[in-house]
Amino acid sequence: MPVNPSDPSLRSFIEARPDSDFPIQNLPFGVFSTQSSPQKRVGVAIGDFVLDLAELEQRRLLAPAGGETHVFDRASINAYMALGQKVWSQTRAKISELLRHDNPTLRDDKALRETVLVPRSGATMHLPIEVMGFTDFYSSREHASNVGKMFRPQGEPLMPNWLHMPIGYNGRASTVVVSGTPVRRPNGQMKPPQANAPTMGPSRRLDFELEMGVVVGQPNKMGSPISMAQAEEMIFGFVLLNDWSARDIQPWEQPPLGPFQAKAFATSISPWVVTREALAPFLVDGPVQEPAPLPYLSRQAPQNYDIGLEVALSSDKGETVISRTNFKYMYWSSAQQLAHHAFCGCAMRVGDLLGSGTISGPEKHERGSLLELSWNGTEPLTLQDGAQRTFLEDGDTLILRGAARGEGYRIGFGECAGTIRPAVALATGER
Repeated sequence: MPVNPSDPSLRSFIEARPDSDFPIQNLPFGVFSTQSSPQKRVGVAIGDFVLDLAELEQRRLLAPAGGETHVFDRASINAYMALGQKVWSQTRAKISELLRHDNPTLRDDKALRETVLVPRSGATMHLPIEVMGFTDFYSSREHASNVGKMFRPQGEPLMPNWLHMPIGYNGRASTVVVSGTPVRRPNGQMKPPQANAPTMGPSRRLDFELEMGVVVGQPNKMGSPISMAQAEEMIFGFVLLNDWSARDIQPWEQPPLGPFQAKAFATSISPWVVTREALAPFLVDGPVQEPAPLPYLSRQAPQNYDIGLEVALSSDKGETVISRTNFKYMYWSSAQQLAHHAFCGCAMRVGDLLGSGTISGPEKHERGSLLELSWNGTEPLTLQDGAQRTFLEDGDTLILRGAARGEGYRIGFGECAGTIRPAVALATGER
């Protein structure tokens, strides 16, 4: 009888500490290389190792595409995702079987084990997907309400359309980067409220946005809306996502068409894509939606995920956790976002990335941006070393972490980190 790869009782012959992000119940997909083997290829994380799926495919221990076609010797997981949900499930089950404590195939073959298991400390991680398009949503009621209170103190916190559909904008796929990639402070046009004319220069109110990213693994045809059930089946998995934001560039450029350069300079994602199947045990009901959404957005089952999240700010003097929240708070689910995206007939592609929008909870310590945590710069945060922050400074490293917690194990994402570098000098184009 087949064993459920998410069974909490499963054990691997590779030890994973109780606090490890990568037990046998997880098996997230990523793209890696090593100094001795620089070709980019697909692997899964297990404990402190990367299992080389390209090598297993070459040895015919895995054959997701069947026959002679290989999908794991690639620089992205797109070709694998294109094979569809049935193959995803079968492949995850086969990988789990190979890693089980009672399966001798890898466990008892020392030469094979040393070839296909690469220490994560010696692996260089790369962008796991070829990002075909990037859309960022605005789906946390708490976050949207906080922003409304700040900038429209005399009006309603939420705009009239917000409770009826997931609000989003098209971002830049070209500047999605993997965790660890430095982020250059952006230049832009700014106009403070009291100024008569705009100026140009480096952003002085650089911020993060704590988000989850949805990786689309199956396409739909242009002109063909999708159901909520289809939307769920199209989702391959999730990553941590930081949609860096320049809060002083955004207000001047945003009316009337929405964010542009304030969001286009960088978006960071974690290197490991945690599959929807691995997260299925952590599905929970989302907030009550009132008024009820239109039928094409109607939820028939739990669609939110109980994933604990934290944000840390690290400088040369140490690290401070500045926020702890949970993905379960999101008002609009990932499936609703995807169904709405395609409702007009928009063609979604394998490798599309959807940002959840900033994830904030009801409490102050659960806010997912410095804009909220410092209340637009009026309430500075004090770090562990005594320094204060309202927005990010050059040299700061921002780290996102997240995990869903099961019975004696956790399904984690690793880290999504980026360090702020100074802006390019406008006079010379160099720094």
